[in-house]
Amino acid sequence: MPIRKKSGSNKRVSAKFVLGRERFAKISAVEGIKPTAAMKKRASDFEVRGLSASERRREIIKAYRKG
Repeated sequence: MPIRKKSGSNKRVSAKFVLGRERFAKISAVEGIKPTAAMKKRASDFEVRGLSASERRREIIKAYRKG
């Protein structure tokens, strides 16, 4: 049996990676999720404007916020 080292912390470690638009579209299709025309337009607008990930999240939240 392999010996595992105990870490001083009980925090979970998560791997971080970026999922590209094409790969995300393929995974979404398998799950039955299809982007609407508005979603596609918003994504291309983000590309043109060169928004960062946090700026994109803010814009998406703003688009779906009620009131």
